[in-house]
Amino acid sequence: MNILFCSVGRRCELLKNFKQSLGNKSKIVATDMSKTAPAIYFADKYYIVPPIAEEGYIDKILKICQAEKIDVITTLIDPEIKLLSENRDRFNDIGVLVLAPDLNTANIFFDKYRTYLELKKLGINTVLTYDSIDNFKIGFKNKEIKFPVFVKPRQGSGSVGARKITNFKDLEEALKEDQSLIVQEFMGDFEDIDCDAYFDIISKKLVSIFSKKKLETKIGGASKTISFKDENLYAFLENALSNFTFNGPIDVDLWYKDGEYYLSEINPRFGGAYLHAYGAGVDFIKMIENNVKKIENNKSDLVYEEDIVMMMYDSVVIKKISL
Repeated sequence: MNILFCSVGRRCELLKNFKQSLGNKSKIVATDMSKTAPAIYFADKYYIVPPIAEEGYIDKILKICQAEKIDVITTLIDPEIKLLSENRDRFNDIGVLVLAPDLNTANIFFDKYRTYLELKKLGINTVLTYDSIDNFKIGFKNKEIKFPVFVKPRQGSGSVGARKITNFKDLEEALKEDQSLIVQEFMGDFEDIDCDAYFDIISKKLVSIFSKKKLETKIGGASKTISFKDENLYAFLENALSNFTFNGPIDVDLWYKDGEYYLSEINPRFGGAYLHAYGAGVDFIKMIENNVKKIENNKSDLVYEEDIVMMMYDSVVIKKISL
């Protein structure tokens, strides 16, 4: 299996995991817009490409796929997910499987306020969210929400700008300075959960999950997590996510409040903490390989162990580069 990772950035360990699972007969190709993206040096081959918004970007990616005989493509940044979804037919025409949701699903989960509206409409537990100070004031007056609250960007990832706010004055200033922020019910007193899930590309069904509680979170995601198993969570995700069309790995953020799970947001790609799942024996890479071979993956049980802890740490790549 030859796989193309777009916009690899710092995701070195993920590429190492793929190399370990796939072996030397497969080829890992990476792209990024910078020669100083460390993960490109863990691929078998890499290409420096223009920003994803530049005209002709997809044409360049398609040419790479043809030159490298790529079987499957994915991206490791959220803004590019929609781009791959929009161009799925062009990739299919040259025999490349796209690990990205359908376009409607991609649009929903890239917009966190739209995510809230969609989940609420479907009756799925989610985090109370407002898209403006005026709507928040109405909710506050009706005693739907109280301080503290949590603000975060409506689109994108990485948690930049996300923070707790305790009063009206600070909230108004925050939303005036950055109109991209949404306001959410503060859930920090409850259990913060992250779940890696795999949707079979043939059946479109949820076939595997790995659940962990967040012990420490830094900008960009969870840095320390501990595994747990709960069949109720599996059932909750099967029910909630059956309303959407995913293809391959997704990263799900949830809260556990008063005995119930609340779906917060979904990143339809490999999450940064998938390394924990892989280290505990949950191998989505083999599932991708099966799907590339047109083999349908059956639903797997929660076969991993509980209380396995992941502890991220920093490392470096030292390389002579002509910039």
